[in-house]
Amino acid sequence: MRRDVGIISLAALMVWGCAAPAVAASASGSSLVFDFEDGHVLYAEDIDQPWYPASLTKMMTAYMAFTAIKEGRAKKDTKVKISAAAYKMPPTRLGMKTGSEITLDDALRALMMRSANDVAVAIAETLGGDEASFVKEMNQTAARLGMTHTHFINPHGLPAEKQVSTARDMGLLSQALLKDFPEEAPLYSLTSATIGKITIGTHNALLTSFDGGDGIKTGYTCASGYNLAASATRDGRRLIAIVLGAPSNSARTARASALLESGFRTHEWKTSFPIARLQNYPREVIGTPYEPDELILGRFRACSAPPPPPKPEPATASADSATKAGGTAAAPAAKIEKTSAQNASASKKAPRNTSKKKRTKQ
Repeated sequence: MRRDVGIISLAALMVWGCAAPAVAASASGSSLVFDFEDGHVLYAEDIDQPWYPASLTKMMTAYMAFTAIKEGRAKKDTKVKISAAAYKMPPTRLGMKTGSEITLDDALRALMMRSANDVAVAIAETLGGDEASFVKEMNQTAARLGMTHTHFINPHGLPAEKQVSTARDMGLLSQALLKDFPEEAPLYSLTSATIGKITIGTHNALLTSFDGGDGIKTGYTCASGYNLAASATRDGRRLIAIVLGAPSNSARTARASALLESGFRTHEWKTSFPIARLQNYPREVIGTPYEPDELILGRFRACSAPPPPPKPEPATASADSATKAGGTAAAPAAKIEKTSAQNASASKKAPRNTSKKKRTKQ
């Protein structure tokens, strides 16, 4: 009898591993989809390949902010000041003047929806005392969460040669963000908000294009390509998909949609035999290195420098004429609306291994 059970189990494993894949292999980057609750991996492709996280970095910045609130070191109405260093950050930006203040609550909306680099620095300075101290805490938290192949250099994800992660680690971070702070989940599904005089929209097209799509963060630099951590919930079951290195905004949305759709369709039989969870899925890299490899270094070196910071602000003019932030010392509370997604990411393909790289916008 025991032998029969063993044969049946072995047969099931062979079917799981050898059946024609429900998701076609990606032409570039890494892909992953797993069950949010137990981490059961439903599809994985190169999940330990080092990659630039770009603005997926801001998920950790948000995690740090929520931790500070939970521990009583900050509140939702804590004032976040835009310093001179924050103001100088290249796009994407919220665009408020140096010295302006917004609440931490509004700052988190700008961080997760607009992917505002100036706000990421302002949050780091407010909660960490300075950016370097905050980044040190980010790396300590990453280690605690089991993100063994991740190293942060900054809180926003703008190009840094040694700021690397993996699809597995971004999956662990997405899962932790949703599990440890479930009350904050509605933030990731917002598609529109107003902060002071500035109306912001989400970059995540999957929120309105995929049935059940409810989060969580996009990212883009020239070297990283188009990244996406996506979540969707159907019939009470939530799945998380990670896409790194897609060639365009539309490609990352399509890839994540295919992963999630396949995950929902195959979940029942793939979870009948608990083969591997995200934490113990067979690793392609032994140990805890987080050095970039030649593949992503080649992409990084082929890309041009990020766009220059904004010009010094005039004494009376608004800091960012494109967004007309205004000159008030503190912005009014945000007005939130769930409307159609305002996808600001360009749909051009991320260039690869050529000297004509231009885009670094997140």
